[in-house]
Amino acid sequence: MKKLGKFLLTSPVVCAVLLAVNNVALAQTTELQVDTDQDQDQDQEVVQVNSVSQLSDVQPTDWAFQALQSLVERYGCIAGYPNGTYRGNKAMTRYEFAAGLNACLARINELIATHTADAVKKDDLAKIQKLQDQFSVELATLRSRVDALEARDTDLTAHQFATVTKLNAEIVVGASNIFTGNSAPGVNTNLNNTLNKNPIIGDRVRLNFDTSFTGQDLLRVRLQSSNLDYYSANSTPSYEGDFRYDMGNFNNAVIVDAFLYQFPINRQTNIVFEANNAGPDDFMSTVNPYLDGDGGTGALTEFGTRNPIYFLANGTGIGIQNQINQTFQLSLGYLANQNLGNPNPNYSYPANPATGNGLFNGAYSGIAQLTVKPSNKFTFALTYLNSYNIDYTNGNGSAGSNQASVYTFLYNKYGAAVPVSSNTYGLEASYQVSPQLVIGGWAGYTDSRILNNPTTAATGDVNIWNFAVTFALPDLGKKGNLGGLIVGMEPKVTSVSSALQNAGVISADPDTSILVECFYQYKVNDHINITPDLIWITAPNDDSTNSGIVIGAIRTTFTF
Repeated sequence: MKKLGKFLLTSPVVCAVLLAVNNVALAQTTELQVDTDQDQDQDQEVVQVNSVSQLSDVQPTDWAFQALQSLVERYGCIAGYPNGTYRGNKAMTRYEFAAGLNACLARINELIATHTADAVKKDDLAKIQKLQDQFSVELATLRSRVDALEARDTDLTAHQFATVTKLNAEIVVGASNIFTGNSAPGVNTNLNNTLNKNPIIGDRVRLNFDTSFTGQDLLRVRLQSSNLDYYSANSTPSYEGDFRYDMGNFNNAVIVDAFLYQFPINRQTNIVFEANNAGPDDFMSTVNPYLDGDGGTGALTEFGTRNPIYFLANGTGIGIQNQINQTFQLSLGYLANQNLGNPNPNYSYPANPATGNGLFNGAYSGIAQLTVKPSNKFTFALTYLNSYNIDYTNGNGSAGSNQASVYTFLYNKYGAAVPVSSNTYGLEASYQVSPQLVIGGWAGYTDSRILNNPTTAATGDVNIWNFAVTFALPDLGKKGNLGGLIVGMEPKVTSVSSALQNAGVISADPDTSILVECFYQYKVNDHINITPDLIWITAPNDDSTNSGIVIGAIRTTFTF
């Protein structure tokens, strides 16, 4: 390197290449990284300069001033930063030097090709040739890296789905079995007083096509298929312990599960229009960040995913989210379910203009939530819903802890739509005790009023409560893993108006059922998670005559 240093100082071309290399290297390839410093935020791009006087930090007294001046004026291969600086004292690697040298060689070859070879001195050419020989290995490596990048870019361009659309996929495969529990004299008459202990395996596949036209908006089209029927509803006395990823048995037929368009109207406000299968989690926080993975990650059960009151709002409609400031966020939504008969939020009902359907003359839910974040560790939310003829089951359940599906229970009992209006209130909270422990929970209360109608010939109120305490343990045992524990009471009918009770319309649940779910999500790699899960349900269907149930499951989630 001593010999290299001697002729570097004797040649203006070589010295200037040495000082300019950081700039030229940055301009040539994004794969070469320079050291970070206080001016890193300005290293966005380099610009060609026509005179050394354009570089504010290069002075005539600098030892390399003449070299820089010569390269700028004679060869035109010096670049500066947009703020007018050159930063000649920055450190560089041999790869960066090779990149700069290669750029100047290209410029000299251009001069020779345009018959301006007399502008290049023979001494300079000899020294550059010597440098080119000495750095031949680095130059060859640089060329191979550039060729690889060009090939990769060509391949990505040729195979990309669309310039503005990204495709991501999630595949959930779940195996489960009921291990303990014998009698099942609950409300599900299909069980014949016995529990189905058949091990099963099912799947849910989602393909999301996410398109952005402005970089801030989102058009999402989701295709979904599944073959796992409502697990607990077909195996136990109630919907308790149902999995979030059991979407109903569609025999893996592909349906459009989601179609929405979201865009900002200003810096604080986003608006989303949803054509089908909308849910409040599309435009508001469920305040359960680790456990709410919508069945693909986090909790496996429907109950452990989020406060059940959120399932009261589903269908087609609009949502608005306004970030008032760093502490307060206000979310509003209106969703209509276009099928009054036995609504199933997991099925894509077609738009229906018939009487009793549509956006404003059928089943609907209006939801409002104020989310408060007093600190980075603590978040809570106050939620209110007003709904008509909507339940929060997976489909056709019955009363009590079958997700307290008052409307569906009445529909199944009387074979007709019974008008039910509900006011629901919820409180959700999450507190990060430490990076490895997050404690959360919720409480929900619904007052469902059965309105005057010829079907039941009775009116009155049905009161429903639910609550849960949750524990999340991020990075348990390994970065990316997650441990979870949920303990709570699924929606329970706690009281019924005497008029309804006396008329035999509906009755309160006699006992209290507690659900305990414990899972451990193991991250195999960035694309695969495996989650064993254990669920214990005491007094299923809020009836102590039903024996306790233990359900074991293992879920494997693939994401691409």
